[in-house]
Amino acid sequence: MDRKLKLLISDDSKLLRKKLRAELESLDCEVIEAENGKEAIMKDLKEHPDGVILDIVMPEVGGIEALQVIKEVSPDIPVVMLSSAGTPQKLMQTLKMGAMDFIQKPYTSEQIRKAVDAIRKRVEQNEQKSSGQSNDQTDAEK
Repeated sequence: MDRKLKLLISDDSKLLRKKLRAELESLDCEVIEAENGKEAIMKDLKEHPDGVILDIVMPEVGGIEALQVIKEVSPDIPVVMLSSAGTPQKLMQTLKMGAMDFIQKPYTSEQIRKAVDAIRKRVEQNEQKSSGQSNDQTDAEK
């Protein structure tokens, strides 16, 4: 991938967003911030990020609800859930809804690096799939 990975992070904690932004920027990512799930949905629609990192417990619209809407609009987008309120039920629910991973707070730099690597790999696979489809269409038109 020759460009920066564009990631949307959504957490109601300004301090956590600031820390996570610094972490992601050090991994060569462009970062878009949202302070709740409602804002995350709006920014996903407007900015078309490569991936999303969502807190589960947020005001207005929570992470689980935001995950549902984001996956309906962009089914292939990689989403990582981030929460201190991690229960096995919530973990299973988000994975069944299409989240690719779940990270328990407080997170480590290594967990974030692994998540970014996984998102980058998924984005590259999606781009290869879509360029393969356009090549197939071109061949069929010949």
